[in-house]
Amino acid sequence: VQLQASGGGLVQAGNSLRLSCAASGRTFSSYAMGWFRQAPGKEREFVARISRSGGSTYYADSVKGRFTISRDNAKNTVYLQMNSLKPEDTAVYYCAATDSIVVVTTREQYDYWGQGTLVTVSS
Repeated sequence: VQLQASGGGLVQAGNSLRLSCAASGRTFSSYAMGWFRQAPGKEREFVARISRSGGSTYYADSVKGRFTISRDNAKNTVYLQMNSLKPEDTAVYYCAATDSIVVVTTREQYDYWGQGTLVTVSS
């Protein structure tokens, strides 16, 4: 499956941004989807994960209550709604797909990756 992330940009702290990730190729609904991020000089870290049907979600503690992951299987797209953004949310955000049916949060457990979209939050 091919993934294309979009929606990044420059926002002020406290504002919102929505990222999208469009999938093509194999059946989108066969994959659980995740969002990761990588800040300059840091390791890529897990942000959120959504099940194949969209009925189950899981978040990193750092974004819980502020970010919402969702998906539209009819549109082959997964979203990340980011509210109350903080400067520490600044990173390149990546979407990824996994065929694991259990919650997985490490990059090695995801099989396909998008190219990343840059989110910059100014203070």
